[in-house]
Amino acid sequence: MHSRNLHKNGYDFEALTRTHPLLAPHVIRNPSARKTIDFGNAHAVKALNAALLKRYYHIEHWDIPEGYLCPPIPGRADYIHAIADLLSASPATPASTRQFPARLVGLDIGTGANLIYPIIGSQSYGWHFVASDVDKGAIASANLIRSSNSVLRKSVRILQQHKLNSIFDGVIKPHEQFAFSMCNPPFHNSQKEALAGSMQKNQNIKRNQDKRHSSIQGHSSPKNDRSGSHLNFAGQKNELWCAGGEVGFISRMIAESVHYKEQVTWFTSLVAKQKSLAPLYKKLTQVGALEYKTVGMAQGSKISRFIAWRF
Repeated sequence: MHSRNLHKNGYDFEALTRTHPLLAPHVIRNPSARKTIDFGNAHAVKALNAALLKRYYHIEHWDIPEGYLCPPIPGRADYIHAIADLLSASPATPASTRQFPARLVGLDIGTGANLIYPIIGSQSYGWHFVASDVDKGAIASANLIRSSNSVLRKSVRILQQHKLNSIFDGVIKPHEQFAFSMCNPPFHNSQKEALAGSMQKNQNIKRNQDKRHSSIQGHSSPKNDRSGSHLNFAGQKNELWCAGGEVGFISRMIAESVHYKEQVTWFTSLVAKQKSLAPLYKKLTQVGALEYKTVGMAQGSKISRFIAWRF
């Protein structure tokens, strides 16, 4: 994990349960007698997230409705820290990641019900955020999180994207300036593909319960009870799949970003599949991007990446 990631050494369950006692009933021992939780149990994962956000990010009240993505906080934090490095290396920003202007503003496209990127970014670096989503339920949940935590009220603004076929249009206002945009796009091309991916995650989680220590794994996982008798997967349609999958979505984002190149310094998006990079690079070349790169990240055995471009 990133050297500034507060979770790089795993989870301190004793400290976390002191911070958030509702986590305690979900803490179990793995075969090596280390404390962990069942990452296939949606209630356990939500309790862990609430504890992490309370202990490390000053968030007293956090919850999400059933059926929405529950994000793996260590991996989401890595994305934030890697963006900080990206900004640090840019001539348009200060050299030190510890000296960003107080009013540096980021744009979170598809913030979801969890509001996780604005939480981590505002509390780690003092950044301000505009967070958008097309889903009314996600917007309602994100607004509740914001209004329930005083540390977010002045630094986070939440907007519903009413233009369903647009990404930046309708969200970025004239004369607004953003240091970066970020996005966790829908990766799959169809509901069938999304379900297959979630079932695979469920099987991986079950295998990992029998392995040594799984405390720093990502856990945006399918929702099932401890017995494994119930299988479901978290995430709304717009969170999990779209026409063209991630290549289609990010390609549309790239095409639209041309019209906002004077208002956003760095455009970024997570990319789930290595094979998606080639067509995205081709698209970036076609639109005349001045610079583009892929930034790799790793959490345990999980490898992830995001693509970044500017004009």
